[in-house]
Amino acid sequence: MGNNSLKIKTLKIKNQNDILVDISFDIHSSLALIGESGSGKSLSLKAILGMLPSNLTLEIKYETNFDIKEKKNIGYVPQNPFTSLSPLTKIKHQFNTPHWRQIELLNLVGLDINTLEKFPMELSGGQLQRVVIAISLENNPKIVLLDEPTTALDTKTKKVILDLLKSLQESLGFKILFVTHDINSVKELCEDILILQNGNICEDGKTKEILENPKNSYTKKLIEANFTNREFRN
Repeated sequence: MGNNSLKIKTLKIKNQNDILVDISFDIHSSLALIGESGSGKSLSLKAILGMLPSNLTLEIKYETNFDIKEKKNIGYVPQNPFTSLSPLTKIKHQFNTPHWRQIELLNLVGLDINTLEKFPMELSGGQLQRVVIAISLENNPKIVLLDEPTTALDTKTKKVILDLLKSLQESLGFKILFVTHDINSVKELCEDILILQNGNICEDGKTKEILENPKNSYTKKLIEANFTNREFRN
């Protein structure tokens, strides 16, 4: 297997009565998990993070050159930067790394040293998301999980953040798993795409090919809904 490759052979999530998610996938470089609300995309991400609710059980089998159960190997960028940072804590105290490393990380995401002395409320949404991305890279992760990281941002800032993530991936070499219902946002960032419906894969392949020539009727509806700026629900 290639360096830092990740093959999820089985990811099965159950409650007492039902199988909620039953999928398998490979992350060669960058993969988007896309689906409507309730499709299982967020549950899948929580499963990999070890954050499933206690009433659910997980069966996971994988092949990789790194341990996904080691937290240092996984970076995580949550959906809303306004709620993912402590509002009454200066940025410098939101990191778990020495001062020199904080400066290094902020430089990576295009922020300067003055950011460290600020509180979250003093920063814009785009600046906050850059801080969150910097924090996610503290331990040089092998894979970064993105949980709809542009939802709370305007269109212009969204593109800037997606371009930043692509640039960071190219320079640092981590894998990306991007969970979203926003197909538009994955076009430039993700090499591969996986469409989820009711906890199962209905279509997967190269992002460009699926967007230009979707085979599945659900995928077609999802793409159409996305380009009219509304979330598709069955």
